[in-house]
Amino acid sequence: MDEIKDVTLSEEINRLQAEHHRYAQRLEELIQKPYLSEDEQLEEVRLKKLKLHAKDLIYALEHRAAVVA
Repeated sequence: MDEIKDVTLSEEINRLQAEHHRYAQRLEELIQKPYLSEDEQLEEVRLKKLKLHAKDLIYALEHRAAVVA
């Protein structure tokens, strides 16, 4: 039973890390532009929040995994 939880936790961490990476890549694309449209500015703010949220979730899950282990 614990192995199932470990695998699920690990899969969720991997999924969140991939999501975080996608957000970072898109933010990098936006940063490269000399000017951002209004929509792009909103997207940038949204992506920063999503990226931070993903990072917080990753930390929480890693912490939970360490406590359980």
